[in-house]
Amino acid sequence: MNDQKGFFFPRTATGRSSIIPSPPWYYSGDLLTVEYRTDPARVAELLPAPLELAPEDPGAVALIWADWQSCSASREELLDPVRAQYKEAFVVVRCAFEGVTYSRCVYIWVDKDFAIARGIHQGYPKKFGSMWQTRPHPFSHAAPQVAPGGIFGATLAAGDRRLAQAVLTLREQCETNGFVNGHPMAHHRIYPGIAKGAPDSYAELIASGASEFEGGPAWTGDVEVEIFDSPTEELSRLRVDEIIGGYYRQIGVVWDGGRSLAELTPADTAATR
Repeated sequence: MNDQKGFFFPRTATGRSSIIPSPPWYYSGDLLTVEYRTDPARVAELLPAPLELAPEDPGAVALIWADWQSCSASREELLDPVRAQYKEAFVVVRCAFEGVTYSRCVYIWVDKDFAIARGIHQGYPKKFGSMWQTRPHPFSHAAPQVAPGGIFGATLAAGDRRLAQAVLTLREQCETNGFVNGHPMAHHRIYPGIAKGAPDSYAELIASGASEFEGGPAWTGDVEVEIFDSPTEELSRLRVDEIIGGYYRQIGVVWDGGRSLAELTPADTAATR
């Protein structure tokens, strides 16, 4: 048998074609976060067994836009920017497992295939979308400043439909850029069975988070957010009942693996197909 190399598919004799390299993965990015409250029942319907609602503020949601630059340990992607730069928007709720509170990404859209592949490995439910957010710059001719009065816009679309938009006006520095996305992530890694009607052939509940984190000053301010209906997306089910806050922060993160919380049976992940 030929010896094939590569962290992920396609695996080849050299491994050069693999869609993603081996971890650790390094990220530098600008995050615009809107936190709000919705009906906890709508959060609960997105928490498969064995997860439960978080005991405190169970209806809290974070809608986050991120403008990323990422690379592997070789940093070679930074000199070939099409392999390093991407954007995403994701929706995070909180949940509980065995008495511990976790964050969980329930929806996420990205604009590069390598980001989707990383999501398969990490349990993020990534889909293609179109995300845009205002970029800051030291010179204000055509950019806001990360300072009082800086105004940032963000939009999200998928399937040719606008799903969400937000405008954040910075007011002052704060301690953090929110609390909903402040825990290790609890995600399901699921692979459907190959035979027609077969149960999932693999299902696992995993936890992961940053092995290293750096963050610049966090800013808060006045935020407006709108969420729209779509025939192919369900973000609008998490309707905005109350705004908690809007935040902006520049961060750096290293991801270098997670850990298994539970091996699941097909009954735990049964779905109608």
